[in-house]
Amino acid sequence: MARTLITLPASAPRGSIIEIRTLIAHPMETGYRRDGDGSLLPRNILRRFECRYNGELVFSTDLFAAIAANPYLAFPLRVGDSGTLSFSWTGDQGFAQTETVTLTST
Repeated sequence: MARTLITLPASAPRGSIIEIRTLIAHPMETGYRRDGDGSLLPRNILRRFECRYNGELVFSTDLFAAIAANPYLAFPLRVGDSGTLSFSWTGDQGFAQTETVTLTST
């Protein structure tokens, strides 16, 4: 399991816009580099990120080989009802990770 950091307020007024910041520890190997023996290192990148708010998709992006290791993403969200934010990363070699955070609407 990869280490993740998710930053957002625990509560916010309904209708306000908050910033959500995510970071995941991942090597993002492009598949073009060679190891010490000259063999190609296998590609191992994150391919997609999704954020769902109470089950509804509110942000998604496709990621490609040119993105840095440990990708950082930040995006705005308009606060609705209290609920759960679900953050999902998927990638090569069967990588899949989901984290959830509760957001309280005031």
